[in-house]
Amino acid sequence: MLNKTISFIGTGKMATALISSIYRNKLNYEITASDHKEENLKNIKSKFSKITTTLNNKEAVKKSDIIFICVKPQVIKEVLNEIKSEIKNQLIVSIAAGIKIKNIEKIIGKKRVIRVMPNVNCLVGEMAAGFAANIQVTKKDIKEISNLLNSAGMSFFIKEEMMDAMGVIGPGTGPAFFSLFIKYLAEAGMKKGLSLEMALKVVAQTALGTGKLILEKNLSPDEIISMVASKKGTTVAGLKILEKNKLKVIIQDTVNAAYKRSKELGK
Repeated sequence: MLNKTISFIGTGKMATALISSIYRNKLNYEITASDHKEENLKNIKSKFSKITTTLNNKEAVKKSDIIFICVKPQVIKEVLNEIKSEIKNQLIVSIAAGIKIKNIEKIIGKKRVIRVMPNVNCLVGEMAAGFAANIQVTKKDIKEISNLLNSAGMSFFIKEEMMDAMGVIGPGTGPAFFSLFIKYLAEAGMKKGLSLEMALKVVAQTALGTGKLILEKNLSPDEIISMVASKKGTTVAGLKILEKNKLKVIIQDTVNAAYKRSKELGK
């Protein structure tokens, strides 16, 4: 017998990725998805035959224990006003970017609310997500949502005021920053004779492997550098250029700019 029902309001990429993770990891949930566009519901039903779909957001909320709000930030107010009469004891989980818990509470009241900052890596089960909760949320709720998010990667329970800091190094902007570095490294390889397709795969696999050394072998970045960089070798020659061009300063300035903008958008 299934323990709980989760409803996903909105069926975009993040919702689809989370649903996929739930099914892939055989988590014990019954899932309902709602969307105002029938075409979107047909699409998600074609991917997950067991899912229940509805065009009625209120109907989805009525039958749920947990409600994931997976809509764009500009329409969340409209959606919350639409469903608030049906919210009783359910746990509300919002993934709407930049929407603070207090703004959700203004519409639905002091309900149990969790705010999640996921990222696009959820699509391949390698998400890094930060999440925060209001005081109505229980320890059991936090554990449950943590387990659910971990099925799609890795989650970190933090204070909401830390969301901006986490977002600009990982969930929010990280994939774009790493992608730009991968792009430039691959293009440099292409200029040395490799095909762009091969260079991208080599660089991406190297990035993936390096991340696993940190996460799975508990190696620090400095330890990995020491393992790779032999005296007077190719790595040292390249590292000298990165240091000469003040890569550390560039990265700090990048994060500072993103952090400042994140704060502006959150006002």
